Order: sequence, then structure tokens, then C-alpha cells
Amino acid sequence: MVSRYESLGIRPVINAFATLTKLGGSIMPPEVIQAMNEAASCFIDLHELQKKVGERIAALTHNEAAYVSSGAAAGLLLATAACVVKNEEDKERFPHLEGLKNEVIVQKLHRNGYDFAVREVGVKLIEIGTEQGTSAQDLKNAITDKTAAIFWFQGAMNTPSELALEDVIAIAKDIPVIVDAAAQLPPASNLRKFTQMGAALAVFSGGKDLSGPQSSGLVLGRKDLIEAIRMHGAPYQGVGRPMKVGKEEMMGLLAAVERYVELDHEARELAFENRVARWNEGLAQLEGITATRDFPNEAGQPVPRTLVTLSERFARDAIIQKLWDGEPCIAVAPAEPNGIYLNPMTLNDEEADIVLAKLLEVLS
Repeated sequence: MVSRYESLGIRPVINAFATLTKLGGSIMPPEVIQAMNEAASCFIDLHELQKKVGERIAALTHNEAAYVSSGAAAGLLLATAACVVKNEEDKERFPHLEGLKNEVIVQKLHRNGYDFAVREVGVKLIEIGTEQGTSAQDLKNAITDKTAAIFWFQGAMNTPSELALEDVIAIAKDIPVIVDAAAQLPPASNLRKFTQMGAALAVFSGGKDLSGPQSSGLVLGRKDLIEAIRMHGAPYQGVGRPMKVGKEEMMGLLAAVERYVELDHEARELAFENRVARWNEGLAQLEGITATRDFPNEAGQPVPRTLVTLSERFARDAIIQKLWDGEPCIAVAPAEPNGIYLNPMTLNDEEADIVLAKLLEVLS
């Protein structure tokens, strides 16, 4: 039977790369799909649903409040807007923020493409530190009466030379610290870790390891700021109106969070380790190839992956293209200078075996 994707000439992908947006994020489990199907079957009051879903997710994750956004980037934008404007009178000011607190501080080490979502609000990013590091004094010097928030990126960019999150929170005092934790699951404890440390808001992707709808995100944290986010977001008229979240995504993400907090995460970790071990053992038979366990993964998550180091007689990009062009289509990540990464998170055991077999075929 031809799938609807195949009817469009689009091939399904076996994803050994990562929970990438460009590959569709993750695969939704049956309970999430069921929740979305049920949500699609009737009308509801969207304001009430967003509030009730937020209350349930906040309880599940041990946070004051929660909000379902249309992806993590939308969550960052709405979180920034909430820190700038908390009242109805000024909500139509965006992006003209003269006279308001309109600056957001970020470490130079943390600058990345995703902070565009913060700048979209109309704020000015105040960059502190250098590529060599950031000091406490750098942050203290940058804080003024115009500072609306401090942005923190959690992930692979973190280094020992940055100003640590606990120090940022301590120096910030009453200034909200926003943590971009989009890909920081697992571990599940991160759903409460950053806010319990004192961050005002933490933003997660709903469509990565949570395995919720790809077009969903989760903002967790202070109740007053979550209420301000509601004011800016759809279905209200505000800066977040174009970032609509449907009833299906809200109920789907709720089901995903309910499932995630009850998962046997130790069993998942063991399954990841076993896939990596099978890959390493299977690839060891090839000449000119070294396969080793690499930890942590590309997002800094505590998950192993396989690093396949290729000798000079192999062209990495050609190998990656052959896997993509083959049948089935397989996506793997490039590794510098001449290797590839295999990620166990986005596969089941059968797919992991297919990846190994195709890689042995291509490399032979």
C-alpha cells in the first residue's frame, strides 16, 4: 500500500541523525495520536483549554505554571514579550518598545540562530563576555534599568568558561532569566531543574524527546509571566497571535508529558547503550573503520552515540549521500574531520539493525 507521503514522491526516512525539526522531530506514540484525534472531534473554549492543560502540565512537572506554545522558538518569543510587557495597555507597542525595558542580556558564548526568536520581539540584545569566557562583572556591568531579561542557552554550547547559570540567577535577582532548554530532554528531571534553580522560565520543544506534536513547545515557570504570555498569545490579539496552537496540539502535548514522566528512563538508557554496542561490534570487522562510543550526544544530552571514524580512503560526504539515496533512505550526522555519528534515540531496534546492515554494505 502506498503511503500518502509516497503518493507525493516523498520517501520515508530512517533517522539515525537526531530529533531534528527538518526531519520531523520525533515519532508520536499511539497515546499522543489518540489524544489529538479525540481533540479534533469537537469544539471547545480554547482559552479554558490552554489554562487547564497548563495547570495539569505544571502539576506533572512540579512547576508554578505552564503554557503550550507552537514550538520552542515561539516559546522564546512569548517569554521575552512577557518580560517586556505585563499589562494590557502596552501590549500593542511591539515592536516599538521605547520607554519600556527593552534589553535582553546574553553571553557571547551563547549566541546562536535561535536567539533570533528573542530579537523578533523588538528588544536589543546586549552581548557580554568574549569567546574566551564571561565574568560575573561582565553581567553586573550590563544590567541597567532597561534590562527586561537575561537569556541562557542550555546545550552543546555550554563551556566551563561561561558564567554558570546559578551565578547568572544570583546576580540577576529580580530580573527574569529565560532558559532555552529546547533539546534538553532527557533527563526528565530537567522539566523542573532550571526553574527550581531560580530561572523565571524554561522553554522546551514538544516535538523532540517528549514525542509530542512537532508544532508544539512548552514554557514552564513563574505564574505571573505565564499569565503575561497568555495575554500575548493566540487566540488573543497580540504579538503571538500568528503562533496559534490548536486544541489538537494542546491535548497531544499533555498526553506526551503524561507519558514521559511515567516512562522507564533507565530501560530507555539501556536500550540506547545496547544499540550503540551492536553498532560498534558490527562495524569493528571493517578495515579502515573505527567505531567508538561517544558521550554525550550533539545536544549535550546524557545519551551515547556511535562515532564512526573513516580512514582517508573513505569520503564522508559521499557515504552520507549514499545512505540518503539508498533504499531505505537513512539519515546520519557528519562528524569532523572525516566521520559520521549514529544516534540511537530516534530509532527502534529493527531500524538500528537496518542502519548497521546498510552501513556495512556501503562501506564494503
